[in-house]
Amino acid sequence: MSKLKNKVAIVTGASKGIGAAIAKHFASEGAKVVVNYASSKEGADKVVKAITDNGGIAIAVQGDVSNEADVARLFAETKKAFGTLDILVNNAAFQGYTPIEQASVETFHQHFNVNVLGAILAIQASLKLFSEKGGNIINISSGASKMPLPAASLYSATKAALDALTIALSKELGAKHIRINSILPGATQTEGATSAGVTTGSEYETMFIAKTPLGRRGQPEDIAKAAVFLASDDAAWITGEQISVSGGMYGF
Repeated sequence: MSKLKNKVAIVTGASKGIGAAIAKHFASEGAKVVVNYASSKEGADKVVKAITDNGGIAIAVQGDVSNEADVARLFAETKKAFGTLDILVNNAAFQGYTPIEQASVETFHQHFNVNVLGAILAIQASLKLFSEKGGNIINISSGASKMPLPAASLYSATKAALDALTIALSKELGAKHIRINSILPGATQTEGATSAGVTTGSEYETMFIAKTPLGRRGQPEDIAKAAVFLASDDAAWITGEQISVSGGMYGF
């Protein structure tokens, strides 16, 4: 399959979960993939190995997206390895469940520095590396941007901000042939969700499944397939959109 043949993609936060699935699916469609990670070199190396063992091309590059110098290095390494960039996926995220009376300045910055500032820094860097033909940006948002979750006000607010960026930048960058869209996953079974307390058989999981018309939690591959579509020419007339991939949970 070759929907993304010879495209170069950066996927942030790609050492596990949704990011890892997107990186693998992109590579299976012919893209050369930069697997970004903040701390889990082992996880990123496993993703790269899975891609290369399957005949794909990928490299791992460490970088905290909330750190401007790290972002600059991430894109410099991409240019060094592949010369250009076609697709940016802003997937790196911090997710915490904190009642508002317990939220601290530190907690605020943990959320906003990664989920919002990190996406902005990566987008700014991508604009310098996209060719004159344009580019493609996919923001991994959340259904929580439209239906905020209790005890997740900060996380929900960052995702709403990310969606606002998507809409604004679609109008700002369209003339440069740069498309930008948000994917809003529903309750998806990832390591991050598990660490946040949404474990198999938990009260949270039961609640999410009960609210999902298709009757199950999503898998990272469900989100990755939507990302492939948005990154491909099949979605050439789509920009500024917020696409829910939630099994019907978020039927806006």
